[in-house]
This record gives sequence, C-alpha cells and structure tokens, in this order.
Amino acid sequence: MKLHDDLHNYYEKVMLEKIVERKLHEMYDENVMADFCCTVLNQLPARYIRYDVDMEFYLPQSERQQMEERVDVAIEVAIKQVAKKKQFSNE
Repeated sequence: MKLHDDLHNYYEKVMLEKIVERKLHEMYDENVMADFCCTVLNQLPARYIRYDVDMEFYLPQSERQQMEERVDVAIEVAIKQVAKKKQFSNE
C-alpha cells in the first residue's frame, strides 16, 4: 500500500511561509536548513491533510493564528540550536 502523494503535514506549509517571511533560507545553507526544518517540525503536532485549499477554507482564523504562533516559537528554538551548533563548531 502506498500513501497518496498529496498527503502532507500542513505545518510544513506554515513553517515554509514563516522561513521565507523571515528570510531564514538566505542565512543558512541547504544542509543547515534541512536540520533546521526537522528541528522546527519535531516540536509541532502533525496535521495531515490532502489538499491545502480544504485546510485554508475550513480552518478558523483563530486556529490558523494559533498554528502560526506555534511555528514562530518552534523557529525561535531552532535558531537558538543552530547558534549553539555554530558556537561549538567554532571552538
């Protein structure tokens, strides 16, 4: 059995929007960004969907805002962890 190609975690989309908004993808190389994204997503609950449009249509604004706030907090934690890794690699 294969899961449908359209299934994905909606938090991925929210996280990527926030990364672009904050231009974090311009600060780190691909390897760091991959670890960064894993760090962010591992702090968040999974919210699997098939179509983004369904989520955007049916998701109450208050819940979307809460999801964005969760992502913001997770990004801040990931930024601190990346900074710690850089500090240890420079010592």
